[in-house]
Amino acid sequence: MISRKVNNVQEALEGIQDGMTIMLGGFGLCGIPENSIAELVRKNVTDLTCISNNAGVDDFGLGLLLQKKQIKKMISSYVGENAEFERQMLSGELEVELTPQGTLAEKCRAAQAGIPAFFTPAGYGTEVAEGKEVREFNGKMHVLEHAYKADFSIVKAWKGDEAGNLIFKGTARNFNAPMAGAAKITIAEVEELVPAGTLNPNEIHIPGIMVNRIFQGEKFEKRIEQRTVRQK
Repeated sequence: MISRKVNNVQEALEGIQDGMTIMLGGFGLCGIPENSIAELVRKNVTDLTCISNNAGVDDFGLGLLLQKKQIKKMISSYVGENAEFERQMLSGELEVELTPQGTLAEKCRAAQAGIPAFFTPAGYGTEVAEGKEVREFNGKMHVLEHAYKADFSIVKAWKGDEAGNLIFKGTARNFNAPMAGAAKITIAEVEELVPAGTLNPNEIHIPGIMVNRIFQGEKFEKRIEQRTVRQK
């Protein structure tokens, strides 16, 4: 059995350098690789292109990288609650490529599957389609979208084994699943790391063949982006 276990986050992120393109799983603050993002901040790598659904909030998630101006370009589908993201985008300090959410997910999944490009009707007739090939299928216009090309993909899972097999919990599966195996190197950050063969094969969401490095995180804050409670 091939072991993909590494000892810590520092070893997991070895090789990430300035100017690289990195995929990061999560949706808002749900299922984000918290330990890995904190290590990217500590490493002080710059000029990064980050592919993620959004950029967290001002003081957590990818917002921490934005605060230190470590991100050159964000490829995402939602600006969200991050005021600093909005400020940098409107001022021209940050290059932003807004992508329809389903298209973003499929561009990740296509990279994961080794598919170079695909046609989708999403974005036709809007600035999303500018400069892209357009073709008609079954009486409907479609836009050609290319799969992402990333150096590293960093995903977060609830549980994993030393062979790299992953299990996600609830909605934290989100963009983590299609991003696993969608880059040259995939790093999996897990809450619980168990010996190979421990997990039930019927419960595994991502097979270990999609993962290059796996480590157990030390602390997970798991913030809630917006807490809404009912009046008594």
